[in-house]
Amino acid sequence: MIDKQNPARNDKGFEKAKKLAQEEEGFGRRIKGWQKFIVPAVAIAWSLFQLSIASWLILDSTFIRAIHLAFALLIVFLNFPLLKKERLGIFSYFSIHKRITILDSIIGVIAALSALYIVLDYEGMIERYGFPETRDIVIGIILIVLLLEASRRVIGPALSVIAILFILYAFMGPHMPAVFAFKGVSINRFIGQMTMSTEGIYGIPLDVSATIVYLFVLFGAMLDKAGAGQYFIRLALSMLGAFKGGPAKAAILGSGLTGLVSGSSIANIVTTGTFTIPLMKKVGYPAKKAAAIEVAASTDGQLAPPIMGAAAFIIAEYVNVPYVEVIKAAAIPAFASYAALFYITHIEASKLGLKGIARSELPPFLKTLVSGAHFLLPLAMLLYELIVVRHSPEMAAFNAVGVMALVMFIQRPVQAYFQKKPLASAFKQGIEDIFGALAGGGRNMVSVALATAAAGIIVGVVAMGLGSRITEIVAIISGGKIFLMLIITAVASLIIGMGLPTTATYIVMASLTAKALVSVGAANDFIVPLMAAHLFCFYFGILADDTPPVGLAAYAAAAIAKSAPIATGIQGFMYDIRTAILPFMFIFNADLILEGINSWPLGLLIFAMACIGNFAFASATQGWFITRNRIYEIPLFLCVTFILMQPGYVSQWLGFAEHKYWAYLIGLGLFAGLYGIQMLRKNARRPTG
Repeated sequence: MIDKQNPARNDKGFEKAKKLAQEEEGFGRRIKGWQKFIVPAVAIAWSLFQLSIASWLILDSTFIRAIHLAFALLIVFLNFPLLKKERLGIFSYFSIHKRITILDSIIGVIAALSALYIVLDYEGMIERYGFPETRDIVIGIILIVLLLEASRRVIGPALSVIAILFILYAFMGPHMPAVFAFKGVSINRFIGQMTMSTEGIYGIPLDVSATIVYLFVLFGAMLDKAGAGQYFIRLALSMLGAFKGGPAKAAILGSGLTGLVSGSSIANIVTTGTFTIPLMKKVGYPAKKAAAIEVAASTDGQLAPPIMGAAAFIIAEYVNVPYVEVIKAAAIPAFASYAALFYITHIEASKLGLKGIARSELPPFLKTLVSGAHFLLPLAMLLYELIVVRHSPEMAAFNAVGVMALVMFIQRPVQAYFQKKPLASAFKQGIEDIFGALAGGGRNMVSVALATAAAGIIVGVVAMGLGSRITEIVAIISGGKIFLMLIITAVASLIIGMGLPTTATYIVMASLTAKALVSVGAANDFIVPLMAAHLFCFYFGILADDTPPVGLAAYAAAAIAKSAPIATGIQGFMYDIRTAILPFMFIFNADLILEGINSWPLGLLIFAMACIGNFAFASATQGWFITRNRIYEIPLFLCVTFILMQPGYVSQWLGFAEHKYWAYLIGLGLFAGLYGIQMLRKNARRPTG
């Protein structure tokens, strides 16, 4: 059926992008017949279990983690065949997509039971902790093998391969070259750590996934099912579409709003990009740049407080601070990055001589706002609970889910009433939407649950004594130079992140390098706040989503825009360089993450200077400010960026270290001078008479 409002949703490009999003969100087999109800039923049961433990059901945290993992493993083996592409001959049985095979059903049940083993024999395992029986070892090995296989089926081979390398390192440590050698572990200790304790698979990442992240993912699934994604982009278009390069600015705002509750840049692109990319092309953006803007906007959606995807909650646990402190630390870098992206789209529109969309072609703002105002209620509830009342994230999400369920239940009957349609069928559809969202939440959580569980293997190996060795290795490789160490961490995050979800990339890199950054910094009389180190890993894990040649977000946007994926990824990364400099800046200037800053006026001043500094960096990298830059102006723009983001160093060099914020005046003066020079040059080119 043709979507007249949005023809882009009916072409092959959209279908390709949608397929990428569905694969990331837990869609595998296209099952026919009665079996098609099995996976949704399991996913709904999973959602109901998660809602129960958030409200009335009291269980030991280890039990919650094990049951959470069991649901995820069962869904994977029921929903994903061994081979992704359909094959012929002897391999055909392992690539069946239209039904659930008996073999996968058996493996799924075995995997779920192996995850539940710690629940079924909890007291016995406590008594023999450190001295596992043969049965414990066998079931532990089965769990590890099936977890890695499930991770391969859903996420891809990268995380499983990395986990296997760490496992091999754990056993072969004594036989490694001197610089890499460590005492190693026995099979008893390894299995005990990984599958019989909360220091491995059942560690903090899986706990956060089971107690907090699920509810936020469910909330996002409910918003999506109710149609909030399309509402956000229509609202953004009504507000910004008429400005110069309006569709691009609307894409940024719409992606930011969608990113509040979406941990997936690909899903964000499919939701917003199908509207905005064709509109960007319509007003004159080249296909590559239209797709790249959507990639940059959707990727950075995970940076936007207060939710920031799954990793933000894990940061709070690792750093051992209230979640609101993570929001506070992430606020200035995230919003400065988004402000600079708005600025970049304005630069691109200026370079290309583009205008906005005629106001007559845009949805009216007030009418659009009112038409979906009910979607803002659960969001407002969530923000109020997180920021004002400061309830726990799980309680805030649970209450927001409750409000969202009520909205979904009455949304269709209200629409039917005004359209004079039968109410009974509308109520029925509302209930179906709620159950569809419960199933969608379960599907969407599969990759997160498996990523956190599989990454727990790596965390567990590091905790066995490898952590201190890694710090030594990193210190040796970097020569104790903090900047070189940051470069190594950033590059490693980008490389690892090419094959891993953001959450898994962050967990791996934080486990390996966050404490090392702090330790090496301290050894060289340089203080790196632990929060800054974790946010550094988090940022570069996100940036991997659009890093060529693998960045799947670029492939999804390119499919919609009909542009070359690699060229789109390169252009998207060029736009995201403004985001890549921010982690380096807040490592060397903790004011940017409001470390020790509790004054609103000072916080707003730092934010404003960070934005202008990012604007100057964007002008330097994009080659344009008021008009095209001259070569000598580029280093001046970079100086503005450095002065406004590192006033402490500038004031120290100039001899007024105790009054570092006065350095802002130097940066602003230089920026104003560049503005004046380019305005004179631009006016001189205008025809007279």
